Amino acid sequence: MIQLDLKSRKSIYEQIIDGFKELISRGILKAGDKLPSVRELSRTLTVNPNTIQKAYRQLEADRYIYTVSGLGCFVAEKPEDPDLSKAAGIYDMIEDCVRQLRYLGVSEDAIRTKLTEIAGRKEGGE
Repeated sequence: MIQLDLKSRKSIYEQIIDGFKELISRGILKAGDKLPSVRELSRTLTVNPNTIQKAYRQLEADRYIYTVSGLGCFVAEKPEDPDLSKAAGIYDMIEDCVRQLRYLGVSEDAIRTKLTEIAGRKEGGE
């Protein structure tokens, strides 16, 4: 399900969040699918349950999942209206990445081609 890289600069908490966001955005986890319990995922990944709980709380705050008391966490429906303030922050990150690519000597055409390729990918990883 989720693979952790203990050598990564990203914290375990961030890797769990990114892993679930990836699974959801690729359509591997679909709206309504139940996520593993905190204890179950904690045992599977050999991670402190508090780390899993913190990641689940952040995923819920980001509207990727929702919690049903006594039943667990589930994948949320994709929002119909975009969150423009979050989108603006992501556009800023993209702009920063493009700046870094330019610094590395990647051509404008190569950057544009890659961005077009990424944007053209369908959900579900096609």
